[in-house]
Amino acid sequence: MIVREADYSRPDTLGPALDGVEKLLLISSTEVSGRLPRHRAVIEAAKVAGVSLIAYTSMLHADTSPATLAIEHRQTEEVIAASGLPAVILRNGWYTENHLMALPAALEHGAFVGAAKEGRFSSAARQDYAEAAAMVLATDGHAGRTYELAADQAFTLAGLAAEVSRQSGKATVYNDLSEVAYRDVLTGAGLPADLAALLADADAAASRGALFDNGGTLGRLIGRPTIPMESLVATALRG
Repeated sequence: MIVREADYSRPDTLGPALDGVEKLLLISSTEVSGRLPRHRAVIEAAKVAGVSLIAYTSMLHADTSPATLAIEHRQTEEVIAASGLPAVILRNGWYTENHLMALPAALEHGAFVGAAKEGRFSSAARQDYAEAAAMVLATDGHAGRTYELAADQAFTLAGLAAEVSRQSGKATVYNDLSEVAYRDVLTGAGLPADLAALLADADAAASRGALFDNGGTLGRLIGRPTIPMESLVATALRG
């Protein structure tokens, strides 16, 4: 195994890190905003290094999504296309683990909160998305493809709360809030204001179908059913 330093904020590290690399998995930056310049620096370095394939972890339906989070994903896809590099776009849906980060608070207070109304989330496990990325890097025939990746089964936040209630034995409900009220709850819990705004916006977008997909592409790509929400709840409850 070769380990090399690559720092988004230090473009001078990117060229040496990519020297001799044939296939590159570009995992989107965790920056709440300002991702695009970081992604562009990696793409430009990959082109100079002669990378033969770049796989990028984008967002579900990034080209049409109303979510603010989709904007920089969409822009990154455009930069990749303009680079001329052979590429595969992995449009990941929401992570089920994103929902379960709120599990301790939900158990304490007896409620999940959000702003998604009855919006369905085709959220999948990080493991599922990771296997999909590994598959496109380890096998041929993916260049030029865009994959909309989502779980086999979708759920609402009320459904998630009901499952937590069933498995934990503690009554847990879903309280739907306005986008602004949910944002304020998140900032009150200690999240930075910009991140809270993006997450509340994502929930509001989910209420309009932005995080739902029933195409089954993820399961077909990894060659097995996606991990059910119920299994991930059980794992999270075991702690």
